Amino acid sequence: MSDSFDAQASRCGYVAIVGRPNVGKSTLLNHILGQKLAITSRKPQTTRHNMLGIKTEGAVQAIYVDTPGLHKAGETALNRYMNRSASAALKDVDVVIFVVDRDRWTDEDEMVLERVKFVQGPLIVAVNKTDRIEDKAALLPHLEWLSAQLPNAEIVPISAQQAKNLDVLEQLVAERLPESEHFFPEDQITDRSSRFLAAELVREKIMRQLGAELPYQITVEIEDFKQQGHVLHIHALILVERDGQKKILIGDKGERIKRIGQEARKDMEVLFDSKVMLNLWVKVKGGWSDDERALHSLGYRDQ
Repeated sequence: MSDSFDAQASRCGYVAIVGRPNVGKSTLLNHILGQKLAITSRKPQTTRHNMLGIKTEGAVQAIYVDTPGLHKAGETALNRYMNRSASAALKDVDVVIFVVDRDRWTDEDEMVLERVKFVQGPLIVAVNKTDRIEDKAALLPHLEWLSAQLPNAEIVPISAQQAKNLDVLEQLVAERLPESEHFFPEDQITDRSSRFLAAELVREKIMRQLGAELPYQITVEIEDFKQQGHVLHIHALILVERDGQKKILIGDKGERIKRIGQEARKDMEVLFDSKVMLNLWVKVKGGWSDDERALHSLGYRDQ
C-alpha cells in the first residue's frame, strides 16, 4: 500500500473494465459486486451496453463500468455501437482494468492493448483464469511480456470465476481512486433500470440455450413491468430478424421458449426479491441490428 494512502479519506471514482470479447469482464464485475448484475455466456459479444456496477465499502465507492468487448468491428450498426461504447469508457474514468487471458493472446487483445497504451490515468492489467494453470512458473514469460508492453501498469493474476485475488485487485483500485464525496447512495448497485436488467436476463438465457444456432440478431424489449401485490408482472418481447429464427427460438411445441422463460424467471426472482410472472413472445423485425434508428428506439444509445 502506498505511504500516502489515507484509508479514512472518502474516495470515489469510475473504473472501466475493458478487454476483448469473452475474456471474463462481466464475470469479474459480478464477483466484485457479490451478486449477478451483468449477464454472461460463452458467446463473445454477450455484453452490448456499458453498465455501471457500484460497490461502496466504508469510505470507498468504486463505480465499475462493464464494457462490451472491443472486437474487429463487424459491419453492422450494432457492432459499431458496441465498439464506440467500449472506447468511450476509456476516456472519462479514473482507473482502467485491462482484462487478458492467462495464456491466449489474439488480434483483438492487441487492438485493446494499442488503446490502453494511451490511457493517462492508472492502469491495472488483470490476468484472468490463472487458477487453470498447473505450473505457475509457465505464467512468468507472459507477465514479463505484458510488463514490457505496459511499463506503467500494475499486473495482477486473478481468477474471476473463482474470485481469487480479487481483494488484491480491489485494494489496488481503492488506492488509485481520487479523494471525493460518493456519487451514489451507499445501497445503489447499478445505474440501470430494473426493466433493463430483466431484458438482459432473458437475453442471457437465449444465448445460453441456443449457442451457435442463433446469430446475434436478437434483442429483448420489456413491454410491461409492474408490481401487483406480491407479484411482479413482466412482459418481454423478443425480436428476431427472420421467421426461421423465430421457429428455432420457440422450439418444438414451444419447449425451448418455455425453458428460457423458466430460467430467466428464477434469476429475476432473486434479483428483484419478488415472485415473478413472466410472459415472453417472439416477433420478427427484419434488419433491426443494422438500422441506427431501430437501435436507438431499442435503447442502444451512446452514453
